[in-house]
Amino acid sequence: MNAILDAVSLALVLAGALLCLSAAVGLLRFRDVPTRLHAATKPQVLGFLLICVAIALSLRSWPVVAFLVAVVLIQLATAPLAAHMIGRQAYRNGTIDEPSLYVDELAQSRETPPAAGG
Repeated sequence: MNAILDAVSLALVLAGALLCLSAAVGLLRFRDVPTRLHAATKPQVLGFLLICVAIALSLRSWPVVAFLVAVVLIQLATAPLAAHMIGRQAYRNGTIDEPSLYVDELAQSRETPPAAGG
């Protein structure tokens, strides 16, 4: 049974490492902000999650699992928030290709600045 769990954890580490590598390549190769944000959040978080599951399977300890649950929850909470803030700032700076947007939900916020009160 230990050999099977070790093999599964090895496979999970390799899959997680490949996902994190693909996220890094996507950050370097993609040309615009939304696609880079997609590459930075989706495969990286999934790869991190797979690596954490592999660590939990490999060490087989409840304190380690409890610690990894907290780490994964923090990662799942901060990655989308950071991507949202970077995307919003890129929109405000004008570095997003606006004709490629299907829906522009922030168009009204451009007309009236948020601190203007009107």
